[in-house]
Amino acid sequence: MKTLLTLAVASLFALSVPAMARGNIEKGKKLAAEKACASCHGADYKSPTSGEFPILAGQHYDYLVVTLRSYQRPDDKNLGRKNAMMQGFAQQLSNQDIQDLAAYLASLPGPLVVRR
Repeated sequence: MKTLLTLAVASLFALSVPAMARGNIEKGKKLAAEKACASCHGADYKSPTSGEFPILAGQHYDYLVVTLRSYQRPDDKNLGRKNAMMQGFAQQLSNQDIQDLAAYLASLPGPLVVRR
């Protein structure tokens, strides 16, 4: 039940991001380099340095936005995420930074391929 509630809240939260408010890919690329995201998630963002770090390349834009915002409020029992490293990183990000990072990472080719 909690999972269903969390998904519902996350979906509503994602829908609250205006469709036209997509981030700037080039700014996101620069920000990812400045914040050294590749040190954990891999230089291509699909080869993490450890199995505990997720693949970011090709991830859905809305999912990335919601996830980064969730790290900004770890104590929110419905939406918060707890991870000391990501919380510290996310706290430094503005809404525009999050949109830019999400746009960049979502634009990258991901490892999953749909075959027909």
